[in-house]
Amino acid sequence: MGCSFCGAHSRCGGVVKITEVPIPGAFLVDIDALEDERGFFARTVCRETFAEYGMNADFIQQSVSFNNRRGILRGMHYQAAPHEEEKLVRVTSGAVYDVIVDLRVDSPTYRHSYGVELSAQNRRALYIPKGVAHGFQSLTDDTEVFYQMTEVFHPASARGIRWDDPQLAIAWPDAAHAILSDKDRGLPLMSET
Repeated sequence: MGCSFCGAHSRCGGVVKITEVPIPGAFLVDIDALEDERGFFARTVCRETFAEYGMNADFIQQSVSFNNRRGILRGMHYQAAPHEEEKLVRVTSGAVYDVIVDLRVDSPTYRHSYGVELSAQNRRALYIPKGVAHGFQSLTDDTEVFYQMTEVFHPASARGIRWDDPQLAIAWPDAAHAILSDKDRGLPLMSET
């Protein structure tokens, strides 16, 4: 199917590749670059394509996380109802190991995690549905992560669970040298929430 702008994906770089991951409602989003001698052009979000997969592309807030050293670990964060949010996370410089954890009690993958490398080189994004916690560990110095969210940040609804919760058994790439904030270090275990 052609895009509504030009009628043919090949002319405008309109293809957004969506791949399901083991957490229901979460997807990898890959670009299909239109290349020439100058470089490339690619679409990163397409409302029509996202809707076909039940994804929300109505991003109303965007943020950047800069991580100056390899090993920085942020997470696992989410917003509680009624301020739950969908997120699209992409790395614009460097690389991270990105992790999501399903916290939806009625989900078949409740308490399951999924991890993937996102990097400026692979230009891959991860779409995270409501009710799923998110975190990452930087794999390089000077890593920048770009977030697009469907809800405004609501401080009173900000929640988190411990990155090293034994119930989750997340296989972080460098857990022994993880650099965390005091706030993230003090997050509760799932059994304490």
